[in-house]
Amino acid sequence: MLSPFSPRGITLLALLVLAGCSSKKNIAPPAKNPADVQAEIVRLMPAKVSNKAAWATDIAAAFRTQDIEPTTSNLCAVMAVTDQESTFSADAVVPGLPGIAWGEIERRAAQLHVPAFVVHTALLIKSPNGKSYSERLDKVRSEKELSAIFDDFIEIVPMGQKLFGDLNPVHTGGPMQVSIAFAEAHAKGYPYPIDGSIRHEVFSRRGGIWFGTRHLLGYSAGYSQPLYRFADFNAGWYASRNTAFQAAVARTSGIALALDGDLIIYGSDRPGATELAVRTLGKRLDISDRAIRQALEKGDRAEFAQTDLYRDLFALADKMAGRRVAREVLPGIKLESPKITRNLTTAWFAHKVDSRYQQCMAR
Repeated sequence: MLSPFSPRGITLLALLVLAGCSSKKNIAPPAKNPADVQAEIVRLMPAKVSNKAAWATDIAAAFRTQDIEPTTSNLCAVMAVTDQESTFSADAVVPGLPGIAWGEIERRAAQLHVPAFVVHTALLIKSPNGKSYSERLDKVRSEKELSAIFDDFIEIVPMGQKLFGDLNPVHTGGPMQVSIAFAEAHAKGYPYPIDGSIRHEVFSRRGGIWFGTRHLLGYSAGYSQPLYRFADFNAGWYASRNTAFQAAVARTSGIALALDGDLIIYGSDRPGATELAVRTLGKRLDISDRAIRQALEKGDRAEFAQTDLYRDLFALADKMAGRRVAREVLPGIKLESPKITRNLTTAWFAHKVDSRYQQCMAR
C-alpha cells in the first residue's frame, strides 16, 4: 500500500489537490433561490411602486421560464424599461386618448381606402354593454381599453375583420410597451394560460413583463453596456450593431447614409441605400452583389456579425481610420407615434432608460 507520506504519495496527493482546485474553478455559481430573486427585485424597485410583491413575482417568473440569468444588471434593465414606459402601471391612462384614437383610426382608414363615413357609421352600432362603439371611443382612457373595444367590434360586427381588422390603432401595449406583432411572433414558451389572445396577454402585468423581458434580453448581442440594448428595445434587435455597420459603410464608401439600423428594405427585393452603398465596395471586398444581399438579410440575427461581409467591411474601415471604429452606435431614429408630441429619438429613449438603470444599480 502506498503511504501518503512517501515521496510518490505526496506527489499524488498534490496532484489530486491541484485537480480539485482546477475543477472548482469550472463549477458554475449556484442558481439563485427564487425567493432571493424576488426579494432582490423588491429591494431594487423605485420607492413609488405599489404592490411590489406582485410585480416581483411576474418579473422573477419571466426570468425563470426564459432561462435568463437574474443578475442585478438584468433585473435593473427590465425594471428601468418598465419604469420609463409605464411607471409600473399595467394599464396606464393616456391623456387625450380619444382624440388620438380617432385621428389614428381615420388615418389608417384612409391608407386602406375605407371612406371615413363608413368607419364612423359602423362605429355607431351598439356594443354588448349597451353603448355604441363610438361612445366608448369618446371616453376611452387606456390602450388596453381601446384595444378591447376594437377586438370586440371586429369579432361581433359582420365583416368587421375584413373591413376593420387592420384598423386597431393599438400596436404596442402593457407595462413595457411591447409590440403586439413581436409578442405574437415570440409566443412559444409562454407559460401562462392565454386569456383570449396574445394581444390580451400583452396588456396584462404578467404578459407585458414576460414579452418585454423577451424583447429586451432574449437575444445575444455582446454590447459593451446596456445603453445599446435599450436602444434596440426601441428600434429592434441588433439596431445598434447594424447602425455601427452603416456608419462604417458610409466612412469607407463616402456615401452618406441614414443611420437607422435597417440594412435592407424588409419585405422587398429592391436594394436599399445601405445595400447600394455596400455594392460600391464589392471589388475592394471581393464580394458579389448576391453575397452582399445574403449577408445583409441576416441583419436581424446574431449571425450577421460572423459573415465575411461584416468582418471584411470593418477591417477596411479600421484600416482607413487608423484605429478600431465603433461596433455599436445609437440609431438616429425619430420616434413616430400618435402619442408623441415632442421631437424624440431612439437615442433619447435609450439615455432616459439608462438613467433609470443607473439609479437602480445604485440602489
